[in-house]
Amino acid sequence: MSRSAAQPMLLNPGPVNVSPRVAQALLRGDLCHREREYSTLQTRVRERLCRTFASPEDYTAVLLTGSGTAALEAAIASSLDPARKMLVVNNGVYGARMAQIAAIHGFDVVELAFPWTSLPDLGQLDRALREDPAIEVVSLVHHETTTGLLNPVAAIGALVRQYGRVLLIDSISGLAGEEIDVAAAGVGLCVGTANKCIQGLPGVSFVLVRHTDMERMQAFPARTLYFHLPMLHSHQQQESTPFTPAIQPLYALDEALQELLEEGVAQRIRRYRTVAHLLRDGFESLGLKCLLPPDLRSNTITSLELPPGLTYEALHDALKARGYVIYAGQGDLAARVFRVANMGHLSVDQFRGFLEALREVLAR
Repeated sequence: MSRSAAQPMLLNPGPVNVSPRVAQALLRGDLCHREREYSTLQTRVRERLCRTFASPEDYTAVLLTGSGTAALEAAIASSLDPARKMLVVNNGVYGARMAQIAAIHGFDVVELAFPWTSLPDLGQLDRALREDPAIEVVSLVHHETTTGLLNPVAAIGALVRQYGRVLLIDSISGLAGEEIDVAAAGVGLCVGTANKCIQGLPGVSFVLVRHTDMERMQAFPARTLYFHLPMLHSHQQQESTPFTPAIQPLYALDEALQELLEEGVAQRIRRYRTVAHLLRDGFESLGLKCLLPPDLRSNTITSLELPPGLTYEALHDALKARGYVIYAGQGDLAARVFRVANMGHLSVDQFRGFLEALREVLAR
């Protein structure tokens, strides 16, 4: 079963297929970012982010123009006392990226590395926090898209809170796709982006920051101009912006958040989970093997071992010719794994069509 090449079904973990109304929001018109209309838009998006994912009483939202990595770098660069250390939990490419960003900024980094198909060892984390009081911030990826693994944010948050430290999470591919109570987990900074499970478009990212952590960070020196969260927050609180923002993608994010509120976060998570089960049942019927056991898998990404004798390039190209875009493995997994994401504005029938196309390609 083939789809129009002009409208491919994106089975990569972002950017995702969006609804017609989100795409239409890009056409709302040109706007100067110094006008009242932009301030109103910016304020509304910030309020919707807090209402959707956190609590406005406890958290504030800071918007950035850039990919999720831009917001992640802003969170890391802004969060640490110069005299303290950052601990990074690394069990995938994006955990390694957090450590890389911290090192580039000259931070004293404690890195706890684990296999990409394993959860972090909480005993090691407990020991590191107990033995090293200089550690101030613990950084963790919520949904490690390298493999589709979900890290135990709540359990790690409880441990971080026990020792009075700060938890920073990359939930770029987690928010609106996985269950998470940001406040209950004691998250100080939570990084997100528009173009994954929120079903917006690339160009806008954000950080949800606990009010007490924003106050704490205001005492630290700025390490960058563009990515300094307290400076960005100060401008946005005054309904201003220090730099030219991505206005049209922000319109799209505004509409995507409204769609999400109408659907309900819990219902979207259930929708993704239902489709993930449909796909995984289909993969099993085709004889494909999942990389992770069921208890570690997210709702939105499945990593699969390539069948013997089939390269990723051949599988990708055959599916793309039929209108379906899958995703390669990363790092040491690149030669033996492919990934299928089920984020975005897509129907059950579309996923059934993909499974049929995959069946056809594997049969050939």
